[in-house]
Amino acid sequence: MSKRDYYEVLGVSKSASEDEIKKAFRKAAVKYHPDKQGGDEAKFKEINEAYEVLKDKQKRQRYDQFGHAGVGGASGGSGGFSGNPFEGFGGFGGQNVQFDFGGDGMFGDIFSQFFGGATGSNSSGRRQGRDIETNVTLSFEEAVFGVEKKIGLTLDDECEHCHGDGVEPGHSLKTCEDCKGAGQQTRVMNSIFGQIQQAVTCPTCHGRGKVPEKNCSVCNGKGTARRSRDITLKIPAGIDDGATIRLREHGEAVQGGTKGDLYVNIRVKAHKKFTREGDIILSEEHISMVDAALGTEIDVETVDGVVRMNIPAGTQSGTDFKLSGHGVPHLRNDSRGPHIVGVIVDTPTKLTKKQRELLEQFDGAKKRGLFS
Repeated sequence: MSKRDYYEVLGVSKSASEDEIKKAFRKAAVKYHPDKQGGDEAKFKEINEAYEVLKDKQKRQRYDQFGHAGVGGASGGSGGFSGNPFEGFGGFGGQNVQFDFGGDGMFGDIFSQFFGGATGSNSSGRRQGRDIETNVTLSFEEAVFGVEKKIGLTLDDECEHCHGDGVEPGHSLKTCEDCKGAGQQTRVMNSIFGQIQQAVTCPTCHGRGKVPEKNCSVCNGKGTARRSRDITLKIPAGIDDGATIRLREHGEAVQGGTKGDLYVNIRVKAHKKFTREGDIILSEEHISMVDAALGTEIDVETVDGVVRMNIPAGTQSGTDFKLSGHGVPHLRNDSRGPHIVGVIVDTPTKLTKKQRELLEQFDGAKKRGLFS
């Protein structure tokens, strides 16, 4: 299925200014918010996708020149090449979360096939358990202020009966007969370069050079057993939807090696009133035409509670007001972004006879130049 033009999604022209794009996004996001009556989750995601591109000058320039393929999404939904070769490796929500490839990266995996590296080993050559992945869903407020979450996992963990060495208690380890205690075996491989001698991890002792005299009666010498485990994860204030937290050595265990890593993918629920752009929180407040003309004070809902905000006389619909320090905390320091309040002036659709007379008197006085 082909993607719609991003300008069409937001209902703006290709020459639209940054301010016009921002206002169009806010209006559409409020209209199609999935938690509102009549909302549409698919359209809401489409609107966010379009805005993520058009609000960024470089992405917008690439999109204008190459279309969806220039920003990582081909028109047909696949096959497009992004300007960033790592776009698409899981959503990191614009938080600059660094994905750790580990060891020597892709080249380490390639060369290990020829020169003795073993699958499931780290850069030091030790065996490493399997990495695991899980998702944690937060409320909007939990993402803003941070929270501790208990995560339940079912995974291969160290066998409690043999403490991970695979030996039945009361027995010991003996030298592996297959590798003579070396932990490695030499194999000869035929390649385009001729015969290559390759040192590989001994499959019998898994590189330890020793094997149990008697296998553990619980794990059968494996050193690991399937069990449930709870961990408490401290999620930092200011984390965004799509971020990934890596916990080293919280993954699955493996005999004679280190545990794998745990990757926690963060999902943040949409809020009924607030939207977010980085460290900025956005919301809208409606006021009457009279209050806009004369000025007033209104109560504004923020993540910190209700804040009193002054509306000066003559405020126009679409005017933005900034509440400093009521936005999202920065991940790397204690400061917070602002809360931007967009004011919408409501024009009455039904008037009483008296209201109409007063407005007509005002209009007449204006035409006679009494307000010039």
